[in-house]
Amino acid sequence: MTRIVALLFMGLVLFIAGCEKNNSVPEVEALVYEQAKPISPFLLTDQHGAPADNSQFMDHWNLVFLGYTSCPDICPMTLAKLTAIQKQLSQDYKVQVWFVAVDPKRDTTEKRKAYIDYFNPNFLAVSGPHKQLFPFIRELGLIYAINDSDQQEYAVDHSASVVLVDPTGSVRAIFKPQFKQGNVPLVDASKLTEEFKLIADYYAE
Repeated sequence: MTRIVALLFMGLVLFIAGCEKNNSVPEVEALVYEQAKPISPFLLTDQHGAPADNSQFMDHWNLVFLGYTSCPDICPMTLAKLTAIQKQLSQDYKVQVWFVAVDPKRDTTEKRKAYIDYFNPNFLAVSGPHKQLFPFIRELGLIYAINDSDQQEYAVDHSASVVLVDPTGSVRAIFKPQFKQGNVPLVDASKLTEEFKLIADYYAE
């Protein structure tokens, strides 16, 4: 009887240890919010002229990136990476990619559609007036700035990070770009894919 009790106790200890190992917080380089940050109600417009709001975040994982269609390097290079990332992740996860255009003066609905269709027509390319963009992007934990200029061609400063919004519409993590001297700051596609899986599996509903 004592032997049976000892074996049962040992089995229980191993079971608990296994559970603790499987439930350990994933060690990643991404900034992860243990308590996801809800996003306040917002209303933007997608590349088809349709409303884009919080409801589009629901029931799938979302990768959100800022940019503008006249961007010479960071934007097209990051969207190319996100195209490959989404294709790989979609085998096991429901993933939507958002391109938030922060230059509404030049990035018309038609221009955003032509731009995003080059990468993946199923991606969302949203924008709106600055009074709507600013608070939305601030809640994502990102920033952008446009210098006052009367010139037709101008640059827009913006974050190069990719935000992970969970299926409840809350910010769960931020994947930061790699900064190397002489190189454009870009996210590491392999690392983002690997860390996405760890985070998504751990925080799965």
